[in-house]
Amino acid sequence: MSRGKKYRESLKKYDPANSYELSEALNVVKTMCYAKFDETVDLSVKLSLKKSQSVRDTVVLPNQFRGEKRVLVFCKPEKEKEAQDAGAAFVGAGDLVEKIKGGWTDFDVAVATPDMMKDVGKLGMVLGRKGLMPNPKTGTVTFDLKGALAELKKGRTEFRADKTGVVHLAVGKVSMESAKIAENIQTAVTEIRRKRPADAKGEFIQTVSVASTMGPGVWVSIKDQE
Repeated sequence: MSRGKKYRESLKKYDPANSYELSEALNVVKTMCYAKFDETVDLSVKLSLKKSQSVRDTVVLPNQFRGEKRVLVFCKPEKEKEAQDAGAAFVGAGDLVEKIKGGWTDFDVAVATPDMMKDVGKLGMVLGRKGLMPNPKTGTVTFDLKGALAELKKGRTEFRADKTGVVHLAVGKVSMESAKIAENIQTAVTEIRRKRPADAKGEFIQTVSVASTMGPGVWVSIKDQE
């Protein structure tokens, strides 16, 4: 894929073969930004995983950078008030299932009580493809709707390793203070390291890099994340 002139110019501002300390890496990322919008800063962590191993969990980043999430809650009538009082944008049962079957997905995250999962499971083709399917591993299948929504409003976000063993996670905006982005990265890397499979061999975290939405990746010295 050919790259534009601004992208090629940004490559001249750093050594793509070098690994930088975290604070320096973020400064490099910021100097290479050229988009007219406030680019997102993305973290990529390459893990040493076997095909049978997976890494998936959630993390609450200490410094938020996104607007409030629109949370949809699947629950029976007796739990509706709890969901509404906790700040859910949409609450329902079969009515919401049918609406989503029709293609509607105008929400950011879905939570379901366990007794709704038989019906919600029928939406796998729609919600799964968009990464919106409630899952016990990420705390989005629970009877504690108040607690789950409180965590989501704090900014709890899911991370998972893809098929190549890489975790991709948005950790800030270019306009944020570098120190706040760095704190988010350190929190994320700590949580990823905590999910190391018990039978994982050797160095678990192989590489760490950061990049803005439109910019190239910058390697981060792993020793700074220990």
